[in-house]
Amino acid sequence: MADVLSEERIDEALTHLPQWRRDGDAIERSVELANFPQAIQVVNRVAEIAESVNHHPDIDIRWRTVKFRLSTHSEGGITEKDVTFAEEIDEVIDSV
Repeated sequence: MADVLSEERIDEALTHLPQWRRDGDAIERSVELANFPQAIQVVNRVAEIAESVNHHPDIDIRWRTVKFRLSTHSEGGITEKDVTFAEEIDEVIDSV
């Protein structure tokens, strides 16, 4: 089990995740890629990570724009799992 983060910890984490923003009990990031195949490439890499850590983001794909939403639903909010995964998503995006 992962503990829901305090407001202070969420704010601190977001200072290190400048592309992410808080939306209620989740953190979100949208990114516009060069084209649709590149967007799918990012989603596929993120899906592989999600499966390996058993923590799955909500993903919305609109042509070349991808929106990721992270929340630990079983805990009812944002946990360190979400912060760590956001960092990994950023790495994937930066690598394409």
